[in-house]
Amino acid sequence: MAAIIDGRAIAATLAADTAARVAALPAAPGLAVVLVGHDPASEVYVARKLVAAKAAGIRSIEHRLPADTEQAALLALIAALNADAGVHGILVQLPLPPQIDAGAVLDAIAPEKDVDGFHPVNVGRLSTGIGGLVPCTPLGCMKLLDTVIEDYRGLDVVVIGKSNIVGKPVAMRLLEREATVTVTHIATQGLPAICARADIVVAAAGSPRLVRGHWIKAGAVVIDVGITRVTGEDGRTRLVGDVAFDEVQHARAVTPVPGGVGPMTIACLLQNTVRAAEMTHGRA
Repeated sequence: MAAIIDGRAIAATLAADTAARVAALPAAPGLAVVLVGHDPASEVYVARKLVAAKAAGIRSIEHRLPADTEQAALLALIAALNADAGVHGILVQLPLPPQIDAGAVLDAIAPEKDVDGFHPVNVGRLSTGIGGLVPCTPLGCMKLLDTVIEDYRGLDVVVIGKSNIVGKPVAMRLLEREATVTVTHIATQGLPAICARADIVVAAAGSPRLVRGHWIKAGAVVIDVGITRVTGEDGRTRLVGDVAFDEVQHARAVTPVPGGVGPMTIACLLQNTVRAAEMTHGRA
């Protein structure tokens, strides 16, 4: 039976660490959250972030803009937040309405306030191993892996998914630990056989139950980043990951969905916010 990597418990430990670091700062860090429009999923996710920030002692500054907001107005807001010394982290919730170029908006955020870790400067720092703010989900994946793996050197890792948000950043973090990393994607041939040799599989394809039991060798560690709402034959909806969880119990350890990677994303967002504030005060 595979051990369960409990993301909720690990996120709670991170939250306690975040609160202690906040208390050690001269003033509470400020996190500006910008939401454009009224996407229901975004509304829920932003609400969770704000609740978690408050619990950690982080000051939240909300900016809720109408769906017809023009790009110039959003860029002007970001410029103002960049210049505000009381704001240490800026988060623009995605997706954005079609009239707004998300890339241009994310590039406009000051790198030292880019707590999502998406700015090209932070991406470059990650790829060269010289620090910077790391995207929250990959950072959370690594913290989960660290609870079961001490030494990554020479381990065979397969990452399923090449997105800039998860796949590429987590691969770069694993390379820094001297793992041997294969990044796969929709055009990869022979994916089951590639996964079957891996010591670690990170599934971030957004395809429910893609990874089946015979893809995973005995003793491997499986990190399931995917989360999709599906409707069963009984008409009930439930959340499932990219991994057929019930089929991989011969693994050494596996993250559940929900309760695995998900809680870690918000916990790492708050850690990034505190780190940004610590850098401002010369403590990082």
